[in-house]
Amino acid sequence: MFTVRRCLRSSVPVELVDSVDNSVAPVTDYLSYLASRGCSPHTIAAYAYDLRHLWTFLTTAELDWTTLTPVRAIALLIHLRTVPSRAKRAGGPGIDVERRLSPASVNRALAAISAFYDWAMLAGHHAGPNPIAKVEARAVLRSVDRHRPFLEGIARTAPIRRTLAVRTVRQVPRPLSGEEVTAILSALCCRRDLALVRLMLDGGLRPGEALGLKLEDVAYGRRRVVVRHREDHPRGVRAKGRRERVVDLHEPATLAAVADYVTLERPRDTGSAFLFLVGGHGRRRGEPLSYVALAKLFARACERAGVRGPRVTPHALRHTHATRMWEGGMRELALMRRLGHASPESTRVYTRVSDPMVIAEYRRALGMDGPAS
Repeated sequence: MFTVRRCLRSSVPVELVDSVDNSVAPVTDYLSYLASRGCSPHTIAAYAYDLRHLWTFLTTAELDWTTLTPVRAIALLIHLRTVPSRAKRAGGPGIDVERRLSPASVNRALAAISAFYDWAMLAGHHAGPNPIAKVEARAVLRSVDRHRPFLEGIARTAPIRRTLAVRTVRQVPRPLSGEEVTAILSALCCRRDLALVRLMLDGGLRPGEALGLKLEDVAYGRRRVVVRHREDHPRGVRAKGRRERVVDLHEPATLAAVADYVTLERPRDTGSAFLFLVGGHGRRRGEPLSYVALAKLFARACERAGVRGPRVTPHALRHTHATRMWEGGMRELALMRRLGHASPESTRVYTRVSDPMVIAEYRRALGMDGPAS
């Protein structure tokens, strides 16, 4: 009924259109607002898809968007729990199992809808109230047994929660094992892919940060890279946040892999300053690498390595690096700065002890000093 469509001749990368190809004006205005704030194309597209759920619900319920109330928003929540996910889960050889939006995806959509109504009230398009009400999360502040690490108390804002939300299971990022890392590195088929994976694994870079690097950002002598916010990547790649940060890379294999790629494999017949480019002899040769290309090359390497699972994504390399640093003794504040987290809450997920650490402490308590069999 409603479709998110790419806009090739607009400052906004996507728009929401109805069944007769008419643009949904309030959503277009909101997406333009997000673009003017400097949000990345991928962020804007994510908001568009979440607002598509809202407009589908409103059409089915025969409601105008300005008439949605907190009471009617309960029906919206029920609707979101029935929406099929855009991703499909493999149910066995040759079988695709349709799945619904996860609780986290439902909550993300509710947050996007809430942000849309906040903007509408600010812009004078909606008298209020926001149908997705928010309150201060006093229970979180009062909890005596919640995790309170070193960075407790430096968050910039008090915790809030939406009164309309789905219960979720708190999931701790699962790092790749040493055997999985070795297998994936061995399965990479070119110098570019090895350099790219090494930067994420040994530097903890996000995929967008690694793809957004330019030649000038690599300091071989000082053994570091500088992560900068840029908006000129032709494939819409951007580093998260706007703060520059320096990432030291003292493991010899990391910058050695980058140097090998630049000197021996990177296309020379191009004027692009971006570090990672499309190779080969096709029409895209010399273009900066995209998110999609990274995801595909990583998936192929994992398939060859026999490493499978929903957690095995390029971002898992960052999780692996962060977990290694924490278990190796890096302090929480230093880890927060290295990873480029704006909030200590993002860093705290890595301060939960990993399964091997729990097992080691358990065996030590039993007086069993040897490794687990």
